[in-house]
Amino acid sequence: MKLVSTVIGYPYIGENREWKRCVESFWKGGITEAEFLSDMKKIRLDHLKRQASFGVDLLTVGDFTFYDRMLDQAAMFGLVPTRYKWTGGTVDLTTYYAMARGAKDVVACEMTKWFNTNYHYIVPEYEDSSMKVTKNYLLDYFNEAKEEVGLITKPTIIGPYTFVQLSKGYDDTSKASFYLKLLPLYVQVLQQLVDAGANWIQVEEPALVFSMSEDEIKLVKFIYTQLAEEVPAAKIMLQTYFEGLSAFEELSRLPVSGLGLDFVHGRKGNMASLHKYGFPQDKVLGIGVVNGRDIWRTNLAEQALDAKAVLSLSGVKEAWIQSSCSLQHVPVTTTSENELDPVLRNALSFADEKIVELTQLKSYICDVDWDGNKSVSQSMLANQAIALHEARKNKRVKELVSQVKTEHFTRPLAFKERQVLQKEVLHLPYYPTTTIGSFPQSDEVKRTRRAWRNHEITDAAYDEFVQKEMARWISIQEAIGLDVLVHGEFERTDMVEYFGEKLSGFAFTEKAWVVSYGSRCVKPPIIYGDVEWTVPMTVKEVVEAQKWTSKHVKGMLTGPVTILNWSFVRNDISRKEVANQIALALREEIKALEEAGISIIQVDEPALREGLPLRKEHWNEYLEWSVQAFKLATSSVKNETQIHTHMCYCEFNDFIEPIRALDADVLSIETSRSHGELIQSLKRNPYELGIGLGVYDIHSPRVPSVEEIENILNDSLQVIPKEQFWVNPDCGLKTRKEEETIASLKNMVKAAKKLRQEQQQSV
Repeated sequence: MKLVSTVIGYPYIGENREWKRCVESFWKGGITEAEFLSDMKKIRLDHLKRQASFGVDLLTVGDFTFYDRMLDQAAMFGLVPTRYKWTGGTVDLTTYYAMARGAKDVVACEMTKWFNTNYHYIVPEYEDSSMKVTKNYLLDYFNEAKEEVGLITKPTIIGPYTFVQLSKGYDDTSKASFYLKLLPLYVQVLQQLVDAGANWIQVEEPALVFSMSEDEIKLVKFIYTQLAEEVPAAKIMLQTYFEGLSAFEELSRLPVSGLGLDFVHGRKGNMASLHKYGFPQDKVLGIGVVNGRDIWRTNLAEQALDAKAVLSLSGVKEAWIQSSCSLQHVPVTTTSENELDPVLRNALSFADEKIVELTQLKSYICDVDWDGNKSVSQSMLANQAIALHEARKNKRVKELVSQVKTEHFTRPLAFKERQVLQKEVLHLPYYPTTTIGSFPQSDEVKRTRRAWRNHEITDAAYDEFVQKEMARWISIQEAIGLDVLVHGEFERTDMVEYFGEKLSGFAFTEKAWVVSYGSRCVKPPIIYGDVEWTVPMTVKEVVEAQKWTSKHVKGMLTGPVTILNWSFVRNDISRKEVANQIALALREEIKALEEAGISIIQVDEPALREGLPLRKEHWNEYLEWSVQAFKLATSSVKNETQIHTHMCYCEFNDFIEPIRALDADVLSIETSRSHGELIQSLKRNPYELGIGLGVYDIHSPRVPSVEEIENILNDSLQVIPKEQFWVNPDCGLKTRKEEETIASLKNMVKAAKKLRQEQQQSV
């Protein structure tokens, strides 16, 4: 039997975020387009050389991007919406980045979560126009690797079924037209790669792990039968991940040369399918046994046993040992993390280390002579050491969790009764205006924080700076005319990291960055021990800000499920138990805010939906404990205290019941790129609690006009009563420039005030 170690995908960000710096320098005009393209090529090739140095057998190209891979393919196929006034030919970088980020006179394409990860992709828009291959960038990358590094690589492309499933702009009738136009383009791309010498082509079809109807199964069969007939020489590795393959009996027999399966997140389903249906003997099996979505060191002995079980069940003649999915969801390397607890550091494995683990697993499975090689025993000892760590034995936390009762999940009064009390206490106008929480983190803010972290300035000097910045922005908000203010979060780097730094059980890295969207990178905290509240985390800043205004200043917290989903989480206890530990800690913080006189407290849950299992039949268990975690954190407040929450890129229509179940007094939801769709959703599913639909896109540098916001407000009033209606941007303003932020908020407040006047005149 032949075994090959391979990589599904590699982080394009770079160990020191070289990619991010290059992209942002180009956006700011710091480098020319020629310099940008040259720098990007160097980063790409350096990544290939780096992976090759670890001894992996088959490397991948096409996992690199200038912004997002779904956007790359939309541009490659000429799928450019008419509003960008593209005139044909290769899609230029100006048009490409306008689709990603918007421009002065045009809104960006919609952005949403990539399956149940924290990565956001650009949603392609189909307008029933003609399509063509504008530039086969995969061919360029393949030739580049062959000519400059001497490697025959495996090009990767997002498959047609997944590409269409994740696109928008078509209905049941035009969907067929979309496929008929798209398939010849895939044929052209595949044929060019075959002609260039590609031995294997990876076609990623993660959408095949969703539950599928008979018609969808027939469609997938048609797609791959067509590709096989048109490009018979193409050896396709059909790659799935994040769950078990749906309709295994039929889809495992598609006319492709290989099938990649996730034996980490989809282990139960895929193993059951192998037991029941076996595996086609004419195919190569991709065995995803190294977890591509977490940062814990692989127990090589356990995973080797799993891989051997898969090999025995399948009986294949050739298999690939690979990660469960692309490694873009983990940081690049642990080599820079020298400040961590040694036991914890030794238990970690990022992208580079996972590639080494793949090569070690391959050798171990092949029964290579391991005399003197301690990799397997070392991985076992590292896992045992972290399991016994003192941080995982906090008796007080375990006692608090055991004491949780049913009444801890419910507020004393229903929303309508609370609403009356809150109106009397808060004295807010109709259509109250507010922001989501953060304000621009200027270069000065970042420099000062960096100087403080590097001990170049004192704690007192840093506190004084933060207070001045808060005071300045309270004054700006007063001048703009906002009704409910925020302190601006200038003391915070990241909405999860900030809280993790103040709770026990968390660890933080120096360079463990991952991409969230575009060039926005985050360093997820590591939850490695029991989580406990020890001191107030936010009270000082919010109370200080409240002194400078007679208007209400919101307390700003990140919710328990978002902290969970945006962290790398310990794998020795259930996620439910970790969520409850975090919720109890936040419950203490909310109590402290309330005792300090804060009457509006926002507990953001932008990541609530992304934690959903990919198949709906598995949703209920997750939703039950995740909603309960939010309610455990928030239900102890007085009825007069108003609880807000915020969500990002949420498919509202199929998620309204869990949102309603949160019982938050006010929901703000990120909808500016898909506002019309949400309006239709609210027509079908009215929402009875307070709600603010994001009236402009904060991910774009453009300033919306008053008229543009007015139109959105008037559309929203068709489905939201004025008693429930809030006006806000669609997300935090941390990444925006000060001038555009102030201009946008002024227009937002003008539109809201105009609406109030019109309502008063009509009475």
